[in-house]
Amino acid sequence: MTGTALNAIFFCERRVLKFLILLIALIPLAGLAQPSPTTSLQQPAFSQLPGQLPQPVSPPDAHAFDEYTSWLRAEVDEDQIPGLALAIVSASGIVRVETMGVRSIDDQQPVVEDTVFRIASVSKTFAGTVASQLVNHNIVGWDEPISDLLPGYTLGTDSAAAELMTLRHVLSHTTGLMPHAFSNLLDAGVDYREIQQKLHEIPAVCEPGRCYGYQNVVFSLVADVVESSLGTNYDDFVEENIFSPLGMENASMGLDGYQNNPDASEAHQFGNGRWQVSSLNPAYYSVGPASGVNATILDMVRWAQAQLGGFPEVLPESLLEMQHTPIVETPHGNYFNRWPRLDKAWYGLGWRIMDYAGLRVVHHGGGVRGYRSEMVLIPEHNIGLVVLFNASTPLANDVVPKFLDELLVALAR
Repeated sequence: MTGTALNAIFFCERRVLKFLILLIALIPLAGLAQPSPTTSLQQPAFSQLPGQLPQPVSPPDAHAFDEYTSWLRAEVDEDQIPGLALAIVSASGIVRVETMGVRSIDDQQPVVEDTVFRIASVSKTFAGTVASQLVNHNIVGWDEPISDLLPGYTLGTDSAAAELMTLRHVLSHTTGLMPHAFSNLLDAGVDYREIQQKLHEIPAVCEPGRCYGYQNVVFSLVADVVESSLGTNYDDFVEENIFSPLGMENASMGLDGYQNNPDASEAHQFGNGRWQVSSLNPAYYSVGPASGVNATILDMVRWAQAQLGGFPEVLPESLLEMQHTPIVETPHGNYFNRWPRLDKAWYGLGWRIMDYAGLRVVHHGGGVRGYRSEMVLIPEHNIGLVVLFNASTPLANDVVPKFLDELLVALAR
């Protein structure tokens, strides 16, 4: 028998094995008990920094944030921002939910709890969970080379470095490839499937694992890994294994999910002295892991609670530890690195991890044309914040540090 035939048989057997694992572990993935940490199938947990995931205490009550929501409402009124929704939650309850403004300045329908927003790069937190689920169920390994997971893909101009790139590198933005590779093409409306043909052209700037470089296109390789490993579409996987078991009833993936929802808000940008309804850029929906999620504030309540440990049958602590552990330090220059009380910042697996005035926080923000989103968790104090805007507003840069400052005041009382 030829070597080619043997390779074909091996590949076929591997696909069959993974399909059988999928039937056992992922239909639905969340409905089964997680593997015991002592079994050989369980990937070892990442080593934790001291105090990484302490036992949470009771969060402050809703009145502790009266000043915060009053501040936010005043800023929205002053800047005439079209609309927003915010939620403050604990792992097991809702501390506060508020909505402000309108879904669209054209029809003046108010933003309500069922209004749908694009959450932009906060979608990366879902991709981190998808990858962690695959690893937790031994479908793939964090340190399995991307060249093995995606045969035929050539990533970057350095073929030797490309052989070293792993799933961990992709999810932590440490592939060593030029930051924001081909985001300019997404901005120009070019679909991911077209950009895939140019992945070999991305310059390599460091050895994989040695430096941080934020990505949208390269990060979205996780969707290709899902399809190659399981034979299923990434969007379907998210809906079946995250949205459905968490009860995120109005969340969806992709352009169709947005356009077909009558409760979707409109995008807004500021120009000529006023807010105007903006067009959408469908290309950013083609990179689903990077920016493909649509959700209401109540959907995001469920997501925040799950990330705080409130749904261990769906997101067990071992999975949260994977995602929330620092992997690479992020340099100064981004808006969050300019928060005045920020001590240090890292990227984990789909999440930013920060030390802010003595608080360990887990954060991600997002922005696409006409939308901004911010999400922050403080696991030690069992509290999280989500703010969704249907406008490209710089106010989004301030909502997290202001919240953290208010939390510190409440904790000092």
